[in-house]
Amino acid sequence: MIYDTVLAKSFSRYEQKKLGYGAFVSCLFIVFSLCTVFKPYLGPVHVLNLKLFIGVDTKMLITGSSSQIGKVKENKAKVVVEDTGSSPQMDKNKVERKETEKEELLCTSEERTEFCQARGDIRVQGKSSTVYIASSKATMLEKNMSWSLKPYARRDDAGAMTSVREWTLKVVNVNQKVPQCTQNHSIPAVVFSTGGYTGNHFHEFTDILIPLFLTARQFNGKVQFIITNKRPWWISKHESLLKKLSHYEIMDIDEDDEVHCFPRVNVGLKRHHKELSIDPQKHSYSMKDFRAFLRSSYALKRLEAIKIINGQHRKPRLMILSRKRSRSFINTDEIEKMAKSFGFDVIVMEAGRSMWGFAHVVNSCDVLLGVHGAGLTNILFLPENAVFIQVVPYALEWLATNDFGMPSKDMNIKYLEYKISLEESTLVEQYPVDHMFMKDPSVIGKMGWQEFKSVYLDKQNIKLDVDRFKPTLQRALELLNK
Repeated sequence: MIYDTVLAKSFSRYEQKKLGYGAFVSCLFIVFSLCTVFKPYLGPVHVLNLKLFIGVDTKMLITGSSSQIGKVKENKAKVVVEDTGSSPQMDKNKVERKETEKEELLCTSEERTEFCQARGDIRVQGKSSTVYIASSKATMLEKNMSWSLKPYARRDDAGAMTSVREWTLKVVNVNQKVPQCTQNHSIPAVVFSTGGYTGNHFHEFTDILIPLFLTARQFNGKVQFIITNKRPWWISKHESLLKKLSHYEIMDIDEDDEVHCFPRVNVGLKRHHKELSIDPQKHSYSMKDFRAFLRSSYALKRLEAIKIINGQHRKPRLMILSRKRSRSFINTDEIEKMAKSFGFDVIVMEAGRSMWGFAHVVNSCDVLLGVHGAGLTNILFLPENAVFIQVVPYALEWLATNDFGMPSKDMNIKYLEYKISLEESTLVEQYPVDHMFMKDPSVIGKMGWQEFKSVYLDKQNIKLDVDRFKPTLQRALELLNK
């Protein structure tokens, strides 16, 4: 009220109105100026995520875009900086355009594998075993980034890696000397090796086929496989699976003179650190998905094992997996006779025939019985709820559990383990009972792999004590009832 009285005395009504308009215009001008100055700070807020990796899991992350580069330093505590992008309200077309223009090199080093994912102007040169990421962005080029790896998913095994060719990924200036494209491809590519332990059924699945499924399944067949250390017989052996994962002819790159250009390339394969396993919490797939993929690829008919019901005429089928070399049953006839007395329809077969034919035979069985060895990988073809009995030779408990015992639990297979007594091993015929190989289990931890292999893997066969084994077979029947 005092303020209004003073104002009325100092100015006429016309002057008051004129002064009010002037003040209003001045306020608008000030607000407009503030918005102009602070506009960069009023848009969507970019959030930076700091991720801490401890140990060996991830060595390096390189992401390049118009605004952000993050790199992990190689030390025990590794910090990764990632740009999460704009707000959800960003125009859809702008998002798609930004994704297309994005250049990226992401390399990961884990306990069992190394792999890199590159996006942008990617040029693959086979003869030099090099993948070039041609870039014009200063942030990418300033880092002078490169990464070398062997694309086989068993990086901790020096013996396997000696036969695997090394590849290098390099970020280079697109305007400088860089190999020019001679063939252009519109689909992603996956580069992997068929070196290592290829030829061993177990390693072919755990080191290549399951990792390849993890890496390439996301592309729904629209992906180019590029093989280094090519083994033509391996491709023929697994042709059904490979054709399901890629609709394109496999490229043999080692002696290729061309420069192949792709929008995206994966060098190396993802894999779980456990054998014959997939971590569903880390990946979009599980072992259940992989087994469904196998059934589809091989046109396997049986989804579930037999459920024994009183009065039913069909007998449960049991396969005794035989071996010709070490860790073989030397009394197979006796085991077969005993299994038939339990009411099983028994077949005795050795793995190693055509993948297609053998997969169908295994899929027809309800129980698979075998001594620890690569042939047990065929449990992958068993129907759901089938029973798997692994006979564990002397001193091979750790290998048996880790290679097949633990993985079988993720396959929806009922697992039984029969550990032989020392008297059931033919090692008793080769070494005195008081020999350190026989009486001192601690010696195993002191042996090198080759010495351990030559004794416990290569010299040992099994004479199964059928009376001692009967409760295990009885338990298999009970599990088929559940």
